[in-house]
Amino acid sequence: MLRLIIADDHKLMIEGLTSILSEVKNIQLMDPVNDGRQLISSLKSNQADIVLLDLNMPNMDGIKTLEILKNDFPKLKVIVLTNYNQPQLIEEVKKLGARGYLLKNSPSNILKEAIKKVSEGELYFELKTHTNSDHHPFFIDDFMKKYQLTKREVEIIKMISLELTSKEIGDNLFISEFTVSTHRRNIMKKLNTKNIAGLLKFARMHGIADN
Repeated sequence: MLRLIIADDHKLMIEGLTSILSEVKNIQLMDPVNDGRQLISSLKSNQADIVLLDLNMPNMDGIKTLEILKNDFPKLKVIVLTNYNQPQLIEEVKKLGARGYLLKNSPSNILKEAIKKVSEGELYFELKTHTNSDHHPFFIDDFMKKYQLTKREVEIIKMISLELTSKEIGDNLFISEFTVSTHRRNIMKKLNTKNIAGLLKFARMHGIADN
């Protein structure tokens, strides 16, 4: 059984990863952590085989965390999971002992493949930018399924968070103001929110709107 821990301060990301990996038979998920300090603390009392590590975390970022992991937990296999597709950053994490590097917009089959290869002692740095409309970020996919939202409704939530009016949203999406208003009512009903303030709070909590 492969013991895996997720280190990411993004609630929606953790939910999506947990949903996908809980279906994999040979993976045992440990309690997720939100930053590098929590990860180090957890590893001192709970042995793990693989960590999915975000680079952009509070308190202790992924780079500093990698430095500590390399020295204190040399057998731990780290897969960096990030939004940054930068060759120089990839080279830096390689030097710090990372065994894999994935973009957060990777589909779930790529995630599973990377974990499998790294667990077998291989490296996984085959970066591709997934822009095909059939391959949405897996954490957004899971969010949409959980709350029965459509892609259009998620788009509208993001635009509402930017303080756009229904007319402005309609102009951006090439739909009528009436259609936007209908979407807004449906969104509020699905998310069980009574007003825009509640909707924005929900969106920020789940990582689809800026704080």
